[in-house]
Amino acid sequence: MTTYPVPVAEMRERYLKLYSGAVNDILRFDYRMHAALPSEFAPLDRSMKLAGQAFTIKGAPDITTDGEFEMRAQMLEALPEDSIVVWDCTGDRITAQWGEVMTMAAMRAGCRGALVNGIRDTDAILRQGFPIFNIYRSNVGMLGRFRMYYYQKPIRIGEIVIEPGDWIFGDIDGAIRIPADIAYDVLLKAEKLLDREVGIRGMVNSGLRPTEVVKKGGYF
Repeated sequence: MTTYPVPVAEMRERYLKLYSGAVNDILRFDYRMHAALPSEFAPLDRSMKLAGQAFTIKGAPDITTDGEFEMRAQMLEALPEDSIVVWDCTGDRITAQWGEVMTMAAMRAGCRGALVNGIRDTDAILRQGFPIFNIYRSNVGMLGRFRMYYYQKPIRIGEIVIEPGDWIFGDIDGAIRIPADIAYDVLLKAEKLLDREVGIRGMVNSGLRPTEVVKKGGYF
């Protein structure tokens, strides 16, 4: 795992003060990197945000069931604190890979959220306040229709390859993958960008014309 100048918990709290557009701009313009996960993934509640290190899972539609419960239990026990569970579901649009009891177990482990195709037990998840980004809701459980194959190996969602330990950040505008080795530098640059935007908003509020704002180093 990558080590950072500050604790992971502190990085997470600082990321939560950012917004995804600023983080995306840093990755696009400073690192020439496309980092956005598919826009289909949206927060279950508009106020939910994701920030933490990726715990990756690969699964797919599969009718076999041998050892499936045991693997799920082992996965939940392996979750580290301040992690975000990120599921590559191989395009499944039928089953719910996440529900109430998995949420309870993940929260007890210190997991900070999940990004997954399908969920069920939606009301129970909302009551627990666990941040989830998902594509759809379904009352169809995994068993006999979908299964996990492995976890904590590289996965691909859309165009984005996610390594275990990469950072996942998400808000109402979508989710982003931040490579582990640049996550702290991206945080610092995004924080500076937010400070800069305070000045830009001040120029606009003062009545400067947009062309004048741009001449003074602002942007829209």
